[in-house]
Amino acid sequence: MAKFHTMQFIRNQRKPLPPVKPANLTGKTVIITGANTGLGFEAAKHFAGMYPGRLILACRSKERGEAAVAKLAQETGYRRAELRLLDLDSYASTTRFVADLEREEARIDIVVANAAVHPSSYKTSAHGWESTLQVNHISTALLCILLVPLLNKTAQAFLVVPRIVIISSEMHFFATVEDKVRAQPRLLETLSSQEYCTPKHMAQDRYNLSKLLNVFFARAMQAHLGLSSPIVVHNTAPGFCYSELRRELPRGAKAFTQMAEFFVARSTEMGSRTLVWASLEGGPEMKGTFSSSCQVAEESDFVLSKEGQEVEGRLWEETIVVLDKVSPQIRPIVIEYLSAGRV
Repeated sequence: MAKFHTMQFIRNQRKPLPPVKPANLTGKTVIITGANTGLGFEAAKHFAGMYPGRLILACRSKERGEAAVAKLAQETGYRRAELRLLDLDSYASTTRFVADLEREEARIDIVVANAAVHPSSYKTSAHGWESTLQVNHISTALLCILLVPLLNKTAQAFLVVPRIVIISSEMHFFATVEDKVRAQPRLLETLSSQEYCTPKHMAQDRYNLSKLLNVFFARAMQAHLGLSSPIVVHNTAPGFCYSELRRELPRGAKAFTQMAEFFVARSTEMGSRTLVWASLEGGPEMKGTFSSSCQVAEESDFVLSKEGQEVEGRLWEETIVVLDKVSPQIRPIVIEYLSAGRV
């Protein structure tokens, strides 16, 4: 853990991030999940100032999504934003979202996979997975993989470098997959089980673990796309920001985080700069990289360890097995686009 410690975290938090660089997004299509509030909405405001051809706010709630579109127009003057409903707790919603895009959109240039949950107690989705695992990893993976054909089509038709940005966190530095879990035949099922998800784990470690899985997935997806693919997969950490994400925390934990927010949290706008930077900075050299505080950085020691590499490989294979049962498109996409080796 030498690369990341408490004092470094505090210094990073207090250091102003560079302002967003203007970019020309004319004619391009940007998607942001979880865009009705927080980092997603603030990132949408920055993108709106670059006048993309389409700015799609992917939100779970129609009412809150429509309010976000209206607020975006009022605050920026940009009127080409549109709401598309996406509930990552539902496979049907996720697959329908992508099917609608394939039918109605000519191109997708940037996907910011920002939506996440941070429940404080154990609950499962309709599909039987613990809800943090369902939303933050499994359905996010489903979304990203299903979008690959349209992203590839965009690259070929418009000679651009499409990008998927998965929002992770510096908290992945404090997460690991324990020996006892790695010893089990099925990682995902073990990580989803009520036996593993103790009240202490849900309160302290669950979100961190989900962000570790985001890092593993982004690396694995890029590796399986290969360097010859035009698609960039990048994951970024926005830092500790004011956020509604922690609204479900129990009273004691919420009081602690509110105190931490007072002393070290970035504003939501400041944190959103990392999402925009990760979406626009550089080109193909960003493939498979991780960034923090608007600069490329190394992932945690565990991610880069032999044990971490083994977890990454198993996580990818198990995720594909799960998703193959969800959508008949998954296996053909994997065969055509995601059959390269590690970068």
